[in-house]
Amino acid sequence: MTATRRALLGAALAAPALAQAQTPDWPRSVRVIVPYPPGGPTDIVGRVTAAGLQAELGSAFVVENRAGAGGTIGAGEASRAAPDGTTFLVNASAHVITPHLMRGLPFDALADFTPVTEIVKVPLILVVNEAVPVRSVQDLINLAKAQPGRISYASSSIGGAPHLAGELFKLMTRTDITHIPYRGSGPALQDLLGGTVQVMFDSLASSAEHVRSGRLRAIAVTTTQRLPSHPELPTIAESGVPGYEMTTWYAMWGPKNLPPAMAARMQQAVAKVCQREDARARFASMGADPIASAPADFARFSASEYERFGRLVRDAEIKGE
Repeated sequence: MTATRRALLGAALAAPALAQAQTPDWPRSVRVIVPYPPGGPTDIVGRVTAAGLQAELGSAFVVENRAGAGGTIGAGEASRAAPDGTTFLVNASAHVITPHLMRGLPFDALADFTPVTEIVKVPLILVVNEAVPVRSVQDLINLAKAQPGRISYASSSIGGAPHLAGELFKLMTRTDITHIPYRGSGPALQDLLGGTVQVMFDSLASSAEHVRSGRLRAIAVTTTQRLPSHPELPTIAESGVPGYEMTTWYAMWGPKNLPPAMAARMQQAVAKVCQREDARARFASMGADPIASAPADFARFSASEYERFGRLVRDAEIKGE
């Protein structure tokens, strides 16, 4: 980790002590920037969170979709906002992945933002087309090694968590599996169902219906522990690839120099939202696990993920679109 990032992390870790100061009054209207179009998972997390925050804090929380350039247009707008509690960014883990894929970004993903909280974490599941003779992770490894380059996996985009999940799998298993990127999970899933591609690392919510129907076969999850909702599915780590982990996470940032007391109060409000029955039900429908981490914990986590994804992008020689 660079000296600059260590300094930023150190400042974030000091936030809890500073947050003991008097909590400021909350602005009447708050923008929640989501850097993707309406209807996607980031938008859903942003809207569920915003609705809960409006109920908890009494202010008007308005979601603004600022899509384009892989999420960097909306993130850039958030980075330039005044640090007065009127603007926050809700983004996916792509926030700390994209800087390793795109040059010349008008912001620094860590230095130009104040970490507030990791909101939820969403596991991925490893699924195969029903016609593929694979029922376990070891079966997939054996098949890929027997047919190098002939097995393909789909992903919703270059540089997203499903893509990186596949590249990490390839590196850790030393297999040659061909990546086929799509523009969105919908087209990728359709080609998986049609047999054009054989494998996909997908969200639980997206694939569950097809797994139940038998058109897809789920063979493992990408988390470090089995999912309580699907205890029959082993983790990839316990299936012969120790140390494997990949999830999509969604989080909130404020602009640079957001007062620590504001970051702390927002995190506390998000934690209450994550306990609301309506929010928990909506998150559960996505397969999302509420986290609501403290600003210092999220600062550590996001800096670590930034470094981890950077290594993966370099090691896998992933090039941006």
